[in-house]
Amino acid sequence: MSTSQAVSTTAINDDAQMGRGSLTMAWYGLVSAMFFVYIGAALAVAYGTVNAIIGLVLTIIVFGAINRVLSGYALRHGLTVAQFSRTLLGRSGSILATLIFAATAIYYAVFEGSIVAFAFQAQFGGPLALWCAVVVLYSTPLVAGGVRKFLDKINGWLLPLYWGGLIIAVVWAGTVHGFTPNWLTHAVPPLTLSQGGPGWLATFAAYMGVWILMMYTMDFAALGKRKDADFHKKVTFGWLFYTLAFGVNALIGIFLTFTLPGVEATETGVAGGLVKLMGIFGLVVVFASQTRINTANYAMGISNLREAGERILHIKLPSLVWTVLGAAIIFALMLLPVVHYLLLALAWQGVLVTGWVAIALTQIVMDRLDGHPAEPGRIPDNTFRAVNVPGVSAWLVSAVVGLALLQSHLAWGASLGAIITAVVAAAVYAGLRKATGIRTALRTA
Repeated sequence: MSTSQAVSTTAINDDAQMGRGSLTMAWYGLVSAMFFVYIGAALAVAYGTVNAIIGLVLTIIVFGAINRVLSGYALRHGLTVAQFSRTLLGRSGSILATLIFAATAIYYAVFEGSIVAFAFQAQFGGPLALWCAVVVLYSTPLVAGGVRKFLDKINGWLLPLYWGGLIIAVVWAGTVHGFTPNWLTHAVPPLTLSQGGPGWLATFAAYMGVWILMMYTMDFAALGKRKDADFHKKVTFGWLFYTLAFGVNALIGIFLTFTLPGVEATETGVAGGLVKLMGIFGLVVVFASQTRINTANYAMGISNLREAGERILHIKLPSLVWTVLGAAIIFALMLLPVVHYLLLALAWQGVLVTGWVAIALTQIVMDRLDGHPAEPGRIPDNTFRAVNVPGVSAWLVSAVVGLALLQSHLAWGASLGAIITAVVAAAVYAGLRKATGIRTALRTA
């Protein structure tokens, strides 16, 4: 929902929101990201399977807990990231948050789209640019109507293909190449903190690079009905989702990486291994996986691009224009070697997103303790100050600290940088809010 549309102060009508099943199916499109299969395998290779699993368990616990809070808040108040950011950061600061959200979602669309383009090329040959065009051309119409139109149906249709295909892939790989315990027993020499370890902490920190899912959670949850809040907090956005998305996908990725000969834990290695193992059926699995996740990536990237664009340019354009523009940006980036810079991009984006999430959680907790209600989302921009000093200051300070650690090339900076960023953001925001007495950018507050 763009700010230009969000000018009413009337209460949210539950009847106009997405139904429980529709929202759940739309959100569960994210569960099938091939990225989750790849990153679990890559971390197991780097730090050992046991360490990777320990880090995964911690990640699932933390993601489930945080998103329970954020989804409940968004469901109760109908607040998107852009709307909530006006409270935290002010009008100008919220535009930056929206741009970061759009850029990150578009980057994921590029990454996931590149994987399926690579799979098409592996199966049929031809230039990669051709398959990139095919992926963009079939993906764009699927989200032309936004999340509400039929994302739930698309993801519901493709869900059995994805999970069924991965189960068959595991059985197929084990039958052809043997079921051995190597994937569970892989170990590396232990790392000290000064070396970027221990491995479980490094794994946990790596997954902090995808805290962008916290922003996804708010925008999706804002579409739900308040009466379904308990269900969505527990099932849709809670631990079940992350157990499947992070846990099950990672275990499958680890098994395939250590079972299929010649498969590397790279961005396209697992997808290529599936196609090589199962031929056209492997391609179908990759297609189902990437189409499901990219419906969400395209929808979030394009909607937030529109949000930021309309607020910066002060004009309202048809949604089709923004859809075509977003698709063109995605296609152009797919032609560049951005996939090779995935981990670096995630690290930089992770610093900025982690700071925002920490500030958002601090705001929610402090408001709850102080008994303050949330600002309505459906009010005009001009009722907010341009900058909310506590929020913007906390975000900038935490970003400087996080990026400095990231660029320090200290091994422990990579494993602790994101955690330190979150702690600094929360502490600075809480301190400035208390010291200044400013809890929101709303002018009347």
